[in-house]
Amino acid sequence: MAISFGGLGNGVDFGQVVTELAKVQRLPIDALNTKKTNLQSKLTDYGTLGDKLLALQSAANAIRLPTSFDRTTTTVSDDTKLTAQAGAGAATGSYTVQVTQLAKAHQITNSTAKAVAATTTPIVSGSGTFTFKVGTGANQTVTLNDGATLDDLRSAINDLGAGVTASVINTGTTASPAYRLTLTATNTGAANAVTVVTDTTNLDFTNTSGTGGSSTLQAGQNAIVVIGDPGQTTISIERESNVISDAIPDVTLTLKSKTVTTPTPEPVTVNISTDPDSVKTNIKALATAYNDIVKFVNERTTYDISTKTGGIFFNESTAKNVLSQLRTALSGEVSGLPTYKSLGSIGFKTERDGTVTVDEAKLDAALASNYSATKALFISQSTSSGIADRVVKAVDFLDAVDTGAFTVRKASITSQIGKLTDEIGRKEDIASQYEERLRLQFASLDALLQKLKSQTSALQALQ
Repeated sequence: MAISFGGLGNGVDFGQVVTELAKVQRLPIDALNTKKTNLQSKLTDYGTLGDKLLALQSAANAIRLPTSFDRTTTTVSDDTKLTAQAGAGAATGSYTVQVTQLAKAHQITNSTAKAVAATTTPIVSGSGTFTFKVGTGANQTVTLNDGATLDDLRSAINDLGAGVTASVINTGTTASPAYRLTLTATNTGAANAVTVVTDTTNLDFTNTSGTGGSSTLQAGQNAIVVIGDPGQTTISIERESNVISDAIPDVTLTLKSKTVTTPTPEPVTVNISTDPDSVKTNIKALATAYNDIVKFVNERTTYDISTKTGGIFFNESTAKNVLSQLRTALSGEVSGLPTYKSLGSIGFKTERDGTVTVDEAKLDAALASNYSATKALFISQSTSSGIADRVVKAVDFLDAVDTGAFTVRKASITSQIGKLTDEIGRKEDIASQYEERLRLQFASLDALLQKLKSQTSALQALQ
């Protein structure tokens, strides 16, 4: 209930007095709210730092395993004939390839004598069936109603999704059309021939009338490639598809056209070589992710002498511990390596602010002159833990669910915020009750003074 005051004759406003006294009572609450806000900001920044730690761990994982360095690049002497894509496990080398035959899909059509004048012309009297199969597969049957058209049959076959695509072509003229149904195997290869088993439509693929039957528009055939120098021993490989992934281990060949074989063979050369550029990119990404963390923490651990205030991580031992753990993982020597023992050997340098810079020329030289030694510096070894492996483990150690310093600190801040919220709530209740009491007390005082003032006026009137 709101309580108002009439005010004294001398101009004192009791409402303002109560408001000011209530403000004084709320000073501890304001201090707690400020502390809570600071803790919430700190928790938010720790959350951001956690994301950056995961980004660093992801960058380290990209160069942690031996396969991370088994990256190759592929070049083809004539990509109009074929293309090649090497996988992670592809061995470096050069291959001579001839494409002597491309894989093709089997395609048939009904005879010219059974062509129809329009795609909407009925091809079934009563009910009808059309059954086909692909290779040695199961029979696929379409049932047609009375008056079904060529378009109806085409749609029904395609709706089956049974390894055959049906289409309609006009083999006549615009003035005198002659529409025929074509059936094309979805997959290439000689084994995927399309056979019409039963046809009771007017198309008569099975030649029941003696004037029907089917014609082969394209024979199904396998792809054939020859690997090896034509003047020496070669290997002939035959596959159903023009995409061959099991001829050269971990290399996928996509055939496009036949190579010239006469008067002399003109094969295509496929070169597979190491790809240091992609590895270099990943190594630099590790440095970038590490620097992102260092800069983030540095910006929040500064101290302003003029205002005598520190950043949100100032005096935060956990934030400093994060940098210490990561710095040790990144900059320490790797034991047991004969060539490169630290990142400094391949171009890394620590700056005064704790960030690292990468001398790209020195890194390029290391990758070019001793790729295996550079690889050994990062990956996990049987007798030692490489740089990338140490970084991954350092993040795991900091972020461990129960014991990680980073996790424990975030949990502690969350707990403090919860306790402050409860304490602020209690003090808010006390402050509200205090203000209400003040208003009641000053309301009583105001009423008493008004009464005294009235009595004084009455006595003065009697004089």
